[in-house]
Amino acid sequence: MKKEPFLQREGTKSVLASLLSILFGLAFGAVVILIVGLTSKDLGADSAWEGIRLIFGGLFSTGRGSTGLLTWGFNGQNIGNMLFRATPLIMTGLSVAMAYKTGLFNIGAPGQYLMGTLVSLSVALGIPAGSMPKAVIWLLAFLAALLAGALWGSIPGALKAFLNINEVIACIMTNWIAANFVTWMFGISNFKNIVENTKSSYIYKTTYGLVDGTYVSGAGIATAKLGMDKLFPGSQVNGGILIAILFAVGVYVMMEKTTFGYELKACGSNRHAARYAGIADKRDIVLSMAIAGALSAGGAGLYCLAGNTEFFWSTYQSLPAIGFNGIPVALLAVCNPIGVIFTAIFMSMLSISGLQLTNLTAYNEYITDVIISVIVYLAAFSLVIKMWLGRKKDKVGAVNANAEPAPKAEPPAGAKPEEPAAAVPGDGEKGGDAQ
Repeated sequence: MKKEPFLQREGTKSVLASLLSILFGLAFGAVVILIVGLTSKDLGADSAWEGIRLIFGGLFSTGRGSTGLLTWGFNGQNIGNMLFRATPLIMTGLSVAMAYKTGLFNIGAPGQYLMGTLVSLSVALGIPAGSMPKAVIWLLAFLAALLAGALWGSIPGALKAFLNINEVIACIMTNWIAANFVTWMFGISNFKNIVENTKSSYIYKTTYGLVDGTYVSGAGIATAKLGMDKLFPGSQVNGGILIAILFAVGVYVMMEKTTFGYELKACGSNRHAARYAGIADKRDIVLSMAIAGALSAGGAGLYCLAGNTEFFWSTYQSLPAIGFNGIPVALLAVCNPIGVIFTAIFMSMLSISGLQLTNLTAYNEYITDVIISVIVYLAAFSLVIKMWLGRKKDKVGAVNANAEPAPKAEPPAGAKPEEPAAAVPGDGEKGGDAQ
């Protein structure tokens, strides 16, 4: 069997489609920056060139030198903050990708993220400091977030499995229920920051610990740095990025190397055929959404338990963008768990570049949102891009099919021509023996 060329494999075309989406999006952003720069009185061609360079390499910008020109080099703070921002994105991206692999569209990641936020902060702030080791409190808070997300995600899963209610509708409803529920629970709690009067609408950081009924700064918990602060000094990064990567590897192994993962994908491909093959389709649908919910809530846990983040408790009017951003992360990664790691880092890199664009130029950071939007829009048309990439193969096949057959080799001089085989009587020839 002839091996298919590398560039014509489905996996290769999927990766190329995502890369082309990214390149087209970055090119579109560069054009927008150029047009704005050339048409604005306050900017100009030089500012446009600086903006374009920051979009492509803002991660390595170190500010402006004494001459006012942009300087470049290793920026540990930017890189570390990028990895910190990528941590919850990896988890929400895994949530969407894993559900999609099983035939479900998990648009409920924001609600699951909120439930993970509520439970992780409640456990971390509710256990008195010194009652048990800090590492145990952190672990309990993180596991509680996973469990809360699994329970919340299983609701639309159960509605889909037993009542055949579309999971998108069910997820949208549970998103807003979660937003109002989280607002109500934090509103009646004692977790609102009253120590810092300017932050009374925020929940305490987890570095605040409950001591004799009062929250004291530094008595609480925070995710271990695991040496990341030395690699990227001045940044918010911690060991959470390593935990998120381990989750990505674990989801890949589960989906690609285990019988359970095969059953989930089979159920997603054709629920009725899976049931005919003896697979418990209803159970697998509920489990798929439960795992997706746990992953999204785990992202909230890793973000909130970092110790340097604050949560605005009045959430009923909006949903966390991190939950929705998991969708483009999964799309760009073609729902591959390992690919999610890199697409989440890329999205975080654009976010850091947007901040650099705002801090160092007169441009607005929301230009990067336009770039992300274009990339996501193109990623949604990845099938069209894959078909375009496959045209070359079709054209080559058509040329080979229309090519003239090779001429038959002539026998060497002096060779006797082959004699036709003698007809066998009764072999269907006219005049043969009728018996």
